[in-house]
Formats: sequence, structure tokens, C-alpha cells
Amino acid sequence: MEAVADSLTDTLSTVPVPAAPAAITAADTPDDAGGSISVRWEASPDDHDGGIVDGYLVLRAEVIDGQAGEFKEVGDVAAGAAEYSSEDGNVVDGHSYVYQVVAFNNYYDANSDLQRTLSESETSAPASSSAQWFNKQRTNVLVATLLLCIFIIYYISQAKSGKSLFIRKIAGLEAIDEAVGRATEMGRKIFYVPGIGDMDNMMTIAAITILGRVAELAAQYETYLDVPVCRSMVMVTAREVVKEAHSKVGRPDSYKEDQVHYLTDDQFGYAAGVDGMVVREKPATIFLMGQFFAESLILAETGNSIGAIQIAGTAMPSQLPFFVASCDYTLIGEELFAASAYLSKEPKLLGSLKGQDVGKAMILIAIILGIILETAGIFQLSNLFTVIGD
Repeated sequence: MEAVADSLTDTLSTVPVPAAPAAITAADTPDDAGGSISVRWEASPDDHDGGIVDGYLVLRAEVIDGQAGEFKEVGDVAAGAAEYSSEDGNVVDGHSYVYQVVAFNNYYDANSDLQRTLSESETSAPASSSAQWFNKQRTNVLVATLLLCIFIIYYISQAKSGKSLFIRKIAGLEAIDEAVGRATEMGRKIFYVPGIGDMDNMMTIAAITILGRVAELAAQYETYLDVPVCRSMVMVTAREVVKEAHSKVGRPDSYKEDQVHYLTDDQFGYAAGVDGMVVREKPATIFLMGQFFAESLILAETGNSIGAIQIAGTAMPSQLPFFVASCDYTLIGEELFAASAYLSKEPKLLGSLKGQDVGKAMILIAIILGIILETAGIFQLSNLFTVIGD
């Protein structure tokens, strides 16, 4: 037994112990929402290529009444590192903590068990965490936001002053007059399908906005507008919009409440109901606006089969191909949301739309300019758009 003990003692005495790291500092992590303290240190002199440092352990103790409590391990980093940010969720803003960093060297003892030699640093000065009001690493986002706001405010003021603002033409909205006129000439109905979303959906709200314009034209041309819906709230809202449109053009007596009617909440039951009406009544024009899912192709193909002119619009990427293939005009994505400004010409909406378009144009120019500069190796423009620590 004595021989075994002497052998183990000799093994331990020959295991190198790494030098301790020095200059331990702890400070609140900058540009964060709190709950984090960053620890930095000078690497152990034995931390180099071929050195004996395998890594570092980070220990933390809370300071209570000026006294440090028990140190507990909160993390570890590999050799070569000299920084650790405590984001384990146990750092409480306003509480003080002290840290130690321990350099360690792994080895196997005589029994082939993994062992570790440790070398503790001095204790850091107390530090506490807090949330910052502003993340300086997001300054580029602030600048971009301010520029966009300036563009929007400027163009709203221009629109209010009566200046004509150029807005890119949207074919689907330009064709509304033509589609309603065609139904009038043929003496047939107009079908307006506002999707299967409820009034808490932005696509449905945009669809109801476009419905107002279609209803005005239909009332003006004395063409019957049929609006089948699948949500009770959409029915109530659509009735008010259509009624107001008739009054706006001076034909309140031509409004009939059953123009806007409820079918069913069931997705495919609604699609089947609309398709049955389309096949039987053969409308000249069909509008498919709002939120659609798997029923989109069923509705669009049925309308296409009877030869109706169809104008569709949705922000559902998976349904857009079906509308593009089956309809005459399609509002793609945000074109649906821009319709309210495009049709109403209201200064605030028009100015906002113009300002956003200018902002998008600037982003597009920056992308093209960045590609040219970085390809030529002149300037890394992408660095201006980097948000570190996101």
C-alpha cells in the first residue's frame, strides 16, 4: 500500500500547475437590457501554443453587506479566451458580484481517471448590472428610422399643400374602372370576395378599403354588387362600407342590405358556396381580395372558367402563384395595403406611401452601391448595416 501511495504522490508532484490569470476586471455589459456582467482578464503565462492551460473556469459570488459569499462556477471558456459575459439569468440588476478566474490543466492519474490542476486568480472588484437606455450598436437603425420619418413627414406636407405626388401605377387598381364598366356594359353582376379572414386581419381591412371604391363605381353605374362573406364581423363592416359608398355618390336608395350576405364560416363550404353562385349567375367581374388559403385556386379557376375578368390581391406568398395564373390582374403583397392610399388620394396616406417608397429606393441604391464597392475591394459598405450582438 505504501508503494502505491508513494507512486501516486510522485505522479501528482510531476503534474504541472498552470500560472493563474491576472488583472481580473468585472463590469456591466454595455448596450444590453441588463442582467449581464462582462469579466475580462490577462491570460495565464502558460496559455500559449503547447502550453499547459486547457481552459478557464469563471467563479462568481454575490456581495452582501460588503462581504463576498460562496464562490460558484458560472461558466467556462477554452484556452486562449480572455473574456466572459455572464448571461445565465442569475445576475440581478443592482446587486453586486465579485469574480475569480481559474486556469486549469487536465491530466490522467495512475488509475486513468481524469483529474485537474487549478490555479485561482485574485478576486475582482465588485460590479453590478443595469439596463441601458440606448444600444449604441444600433445607431445605424436609428439613423435609418429618422431618415424614413423625415421623408414621410416631408411628403405628407407636400401632399397637403396640394402638390401632385407621383405614385407608381398598380395595374390591378388601374383596372378597377375597366372591370366595373365591363359588368355594366354586359348587364351582369360584380362579385366581391373579401377572403376568409376576420376583421382583425390586415389583409381583410385592406380588402374592405378597396370594396369601398368598387361599391362607389358600382353605385354610380347602377351595377349590382354582390359581396358573399364568411365572417359575421366582416359582413357588418362591409354593409356599412357599401351603404356609405351609395350615399357618397348620391344613390342611397339603390343600396340593398342583402348585397352583403353571410354564407358560412367553414373554409371549403364558403368556397363551394361562392363557386355555386359564380357558375349559376355568371358575373362579368370578380374581385378576390384579402386572406386566402387552399381555396384560392378553386375560386380563381371557377371564375376563369366562366370568362369573368378577375382582379385578385393577397399578401399570402403561397397563394399568389394561383392568382397570377388564373386572374387577369393580381395585387402582390404590399400593393394590397397601398390600395387605400392609391384609391383615396388622402394626403396623409399618400405622403406616407411616397415616403416609404423613397426609403426603399435608398435601400436599393445602397445595395447596388455596396455590391460595386465590395466587389472592387474599395470599401466594405456592409459594415454600416451590421447590428452586432443582435
